Amino acid sequence: GSFADVAGVVLGSGEPEVAVRGGEVLVPRLVEVPAGEAVADTVPDTVPDGVVLVTGGTGGLGGLVARHLVEVRGVRRLVLAGRRGVEAPGVEELCGVLRGLGAEVSVVACDMSDRSAVADLVEGVGADLIGVVHAAGAGDNGLVGSMDVARFDRVLGAKADGAWYLHELTRERALAFFVMFSSAGGSVLAAGQANYAAANVFLDGLAVHRRAEGLPATSLAYGLWDVATGLTETIDDDVRLMAARGLPALAPADALRLFDAGLRSQLPALVPIAVDVPTLKAKPGALHPLLRDMVPTGAGPVVRSRTRSTDPAALVARLAGLGAEDRERALLDLVRGHAAAVLGHSGAEAVPAERGFLDIGFDSLTALELRNRLGEVTGCRLAPTLIFDYPSAAELAAHLRRTLFGEDAPADDLSAATADELFDILDGEV
Repeated sequence: GSFADVAGVVLGSGEPEVAVRGGEVLVPRLVEVPAGEAVADTVPDTVPDGVVLVTGGTGGLGGLVARHLVEVRGVRRLVLAGRRGVEAPGVEELCGVLRGLGAEVSVVACDMSDRSAVADLVEGVGADLIGVVHAAGAGDNGLVGSMDVARFDRVLGAKADGAWYLHELTRERALAFFVMFSSAGGSVLAAGQANYAAANVFLDGLAVHRRAEGLPATSLAYGLWDVATGLTETIDDDVRLMAARGLPALAPADALRLFDAGLRSQLPALVPIAVDVPTLKAKPGALHPLLRDMVPTGAGPVVRSRTRSTDPAALVARLAGLGAEDRERALLDLVRGHAAAVLGHSGAEAVPAERGFLDIGFDSLTALELRNRLGEVTGCRLAPTLIFDYPSAAELAAHLRRTLFGEDAPADDLSAATADELFDILDGEV
């Protein structure tokens, strides 16, 4: 059709991301790869004799993969590279376990963002290099508006730059595999991870590029692992929050099983995540577009109807009718209730009025969810940096009062019954 026809389809689709190629409108979706499909029959269950380099190998996930390579894939020689080398916590114990399993292990300190250091690393491994697992990474979470060059450099250096240097420096080697640990932070978990998402999507693209050149490559965009190490050191809160969103963490054994499946796959970029379909079906309005084909919710976009309790105009009208103290209390209860719901608590009492949001477990991801909730219920345009600008429930409630009513908003005297009715409505919000 004409440009106007295509534009109309795109704008009316409700899709956040659309590509138009050859007049065809395409949208991104995750689909399950059926067991047994897209698997190369020629890939052996054991790795050919040689040295496997694991970057980030002194960290938690890298260490798990190193042990898996020895125990399951038959690797007998490993080089583990990390920023701190032999000074990394737990590295002596890890090496002891690997040597006890019959492997030869070397540990090397390497800054993966430094090309000359990576060149020395590859040269030091020598001609016996047979496989690469690039699991190195660094975290510095934040929304895109809070990013600067230094924050991008820190995260992209270890992961994206390091991957490119490994690509360049090993392309003439006859590798059996070249696996990169990407992250679902580049797709379904990206809120509050602007730089990390960019770094991981680069890895996915690099895998496609290498395959096009006839080189081995597999990018695994993992979701959370249920293990408290490295970038997942705040695992308890993260696991609980993501499970509530229908994306539970992967047990290490399942994550490593998917590693093996990825190693055998003919597909360059895969997303190994656990999907809790019943939980996602129960929250159709919050379903990420990438997951829509995995969780059918009926024809057409989901439209959330407004009830009395979710109508901003009705809420503001009731707040306007309260006395000053009742209004303050109602707004504070509103903030505390939504903050508790975001963190997975059963009631507002779990969120102290004066304590900082960051002290009770908020991060960039949950901060964005709280901002979205409060924006929807009040009808206010709220900044993505909301909880950083107003870092406690009391300060945020005061900000909402000023935003909705100004500094000295007049109030009518209403009966206690009317105030109690409003608090019942607020309880229904969360």
